[in-house]
Amino acid sequence: VQLQASGGGMVQAGDSLRLSCAAPSRTFSTYAVGWFRQAPGKEHNFVAAISLRYGSAYYTDSVKGRFTISRDNASNTVFLQMNSLKPEDTANYFCVARRTAPHTMGRLPYYAMDLRGKGTLVTVSS
Repeated sequence: VQLQASGGGMVQAGDSLRLSCAAPSRTFSTYAVGWFRQAPGKEHNFVAAISLRYGSAYYTDSVKGRFTISRDNASNTVFLQMNSLKPEDTANYFCVARRTAPHTMGRLPYYAMDLRGKGTLVTVSS
């Protein structure tokens, strides 16, 4: 069972990108799906998560007001709309899932996730 992340790319500061995460159908209704990111030489850090059942979302402070996480249950896809990108957003972004609430996912380490997909690289130049 894999999560398939896509949508990364190279952009300039202030631009937008939308990441997508295709999740297996069995993850829906009981899981939160979210994103961690790993900058070069750094550890994985939580970005955002959403409850697949209720649609409630949770964000790390540094992306609040700029990033929006959403889900489309019909296609089993979670999106991360990233606006006003900054060079410090440059990282490999990983889609994850865990049977938990979004705010709880934000307090857990990356390796505690039930499902982890391959990353998609986002590069923001100044």
